[in-house]
Amino acid sequence: MTDLSHISIFEGLPEAELSALQELCITRTYPKNTVIINEGDQANAMFICTSGKVKVYVSDENGKEFVLNSMGPGEYFGELSLLDDETRSASVITTDKSTFSILYKEDFSKVVLNHPDIALVLLRNLASRIRKLTENVKTLALQDVYGRIRKTLLDLSIEKEGETVIEEKLTQQDIANRIGSSREMVARILKDLATGGYIEIERKQFRILKKLPESY
Repeated sequence: MTDLSHISIFEGLPEAELSALQELCITRTYPKNTVIINEGDQANAMFICTSGKVKVYVSDENGKEFVLNSMGPGEYFGELSLLDDETRSASVITTDKSTFSILYKEDFSKVVLNHPDIALVLLRNLASRIRKLTENVKTLALQDVYGRIRKTLLDLSIEKEGETVIEEKLTQQDIANRIGSSREMVARILKDLATGGYIEIERKQFRILKKLPESY
């Protein structure tokens, strides 16, 4: 079971409140390519990823997808369902076999009646999350395609064994879906970055070899 003290949305909660919430969480495991949430579904639970990975996306009536985020262990989604009665605003699918701690709204509401400080902490932490989302929207609105690709690669990269790598396997279409661009434009920019010795791509996995240029 996930230690809720390490989950950002619960940061700052006293031990008693964390324990009360912890007792309510149930654990579920889903195979790869399982849709956990459908956009438009009635929302009734928050999911905390304890292992595996998921993709968060929205789609239009023609089935075109725009990827909002990818998440792994320690990250969460569906948190707004604890506070309102709206439907799901995005879909979530597992991209690996994944396990979740699930907190249902009905159980959460009962605990808040006895521990009202939980709601105050949750609102404060949600405000911080909204600010981050606003920055992402600003990036989409104000940066050119290269700027969005650069930010995506840097956001996904980690330091591992002395190298800067992106562990998640990404196709050109995956990146295009994330930044709202065409696959052809993404392919051209990635090819130029590889030719310039900035990145290396092998079997959909990226290595950043040196600092990416500020502009294209």
